[in-house]
Amino acid sequence: MTAQPGFSAGAGDALGRWLDHLRALDGAADHTLAAYRADVAAFLGFLSQYHGEGLGLGRLAQLGPSDMRAFVAAERGRGLGARSMARRLSAVKSFIRWLADREGFDPTAVLATRAPKHSRKLPRPLSIEAAGAVLDRVEAQAMEPWIAARDGAVVTLLWGCGLRISEALGLRGADAPLPEVLRIRGKGGKERLVPVLPAARAAVTDYLRLCPWPAEPAGPLFRGARGGALNPRLIARAMEQARMALGLPATATPHALRHSFATHLLAAGGDLRAIQELLGHASLSTTQAYTAVDTARLMEVYAAAHPRA
Repeated sequence: MTAQPGFSAGAGDALGRWLDHLRALDGAADHTLAAYRADVAAFLGFLSQYHGEGLGLGRLAQLGPSDMRAFVAAERGRGLGARSMARRLSAVKSFIRWLADREGFDPTAVLATRAPKHSRKLPRPLSIEAAGAVLDRVEAQAMEPWIAARDGAVVTLLWGCGLRISEALGLRGADAPLPEVLRIRGKGGKERLVPVLPAARAAVTDYLRLCPWPAEPAGPLFRGARGGALNPRLIARAMEQARMALGLPATATPHALRHSFATHLLAAGGDLRAIQELLGHASLSTTQAYTAVDTARLMEVYAAAHPRA
């Protein structure tokens, strides 16, 4: 990576090498790397302006608490939200930790910086009845029978298997017919095994039977109208049409079906760690958000039904 305005070629090269490390060893996705690049470049650019000089590796090794407080204050002052600030600090800490290992300095001042507190947004799942109604509506609203079957198969995978939309649309022709257990490569290149419900397998089989484009092993499983890879926006649009017809809130998106998968499993007595594995969450704390959702739902039922409420 070449030098950028505000910091030295050495700092720029270090940033580039760190991103290469994440790509090669951690399998970070391109959009994740782009976000990390922007976050760390913003940090390096701020430090150069703050100190009024070009920023080299030696200066990075001398960062103190005042540097970090000034950075957080400046970012918050220009309107960066608490959640975005936490993500930016996470990228900066990861970069400085990596650099400290190679340059032999103490990164404690950076790593000890606390992000502003922010309230975790709870997932907004659909009820079982609403999710079922969405699937029925999506399968019925397209004019072309094969497109209706395609859209129905995709949303069935989202709700029935807890897939991300990118994971569902990343399936290839070689994955068909779907097995009882599907190997999914998720965020960061991490693989997980996901059981496939008979209904999901049947939906994909029905779509392939109607699809005018032959399934090619290396080609996309789900096709657009012209035979290319299906654009995720088309599934979002199908969900939008379905939720408007059913009177559901704007939170009824394709990703809400993945949330619904987890919440419905938990409500039925599913083990939290098993759900973590099925979703491909790196941290159990991410999955634990669903316990808050389920508790909130139970409290709503309690308040509405208890005779002394």
